[in-house]
Amino acid sequence: MAISMTQTAADRVRAFLDSRGKGIGLRLGVKTTGCSGMAYVLEFVDEVNDEDSIFELQGVKVIIDAKSLVYLDGTELDYVKEGLNEGFEFNNPNAKSECGCGESFNV
Repeated sequence: MAISMTQTAADRVRAFLDSRGKGIGLRLGVKTTGCSGMAYVLEFVDEVNDEDSIFELQGVKVIIDAKSLVYLDGTELDYVKEGLNEGFEFNNPNAKSECGCGESFNV
């Protein structure tokens, strides 16, 4: 199982970690919620759990728990700026559909 991250996303994560002043990486996960069933979770990681998988991507550690890894296998994390909007974007080949607002997905 694997995930990937664009250079733009990696640069943005490093900038967030630098401004935060601590943290070993970024946790990427999923939770059950939203109108389509699942939503992505992004949070800084200060401590790794035993069941976590760690990916070194573009010089950034991405930590994923075992439950989420099944849904995120093959996903690319990108950081996109469109006009006044900017944010992380998930290109997930496992997602069969997304809700209209793009906040949740279904597998």
